[in-house]
Amino acid sequence: MKLKARVECSYENPETARAVARALKPDNLQSRMVKVKTTTSGGTITTTVEMEGKIETLLATLDDLLACTETAESVIE
Repeated sequence: MKLKARVECSYENPETARAVARALKPDNLQSRMVKVKTTTSGGTITTTVEMEGKIETLLATLDDLLACTETAESVIE
């Protein structure tokens, strides 16, 4: 099954958004099965995840993404 999800996080300060996005960059995967892309626009970070597989795998990937985002936020702030 082909799955796709988009997560948006907004920040008051565009510099904070860029810093969080840079921290997430190592997590951006490009493989045959999973594609993760993170972009910023102003104070908004948008991450798109596309994959083939089970919904449980997508949910685990999103959980990891949000945990990494939370860690980056706590370090940056």
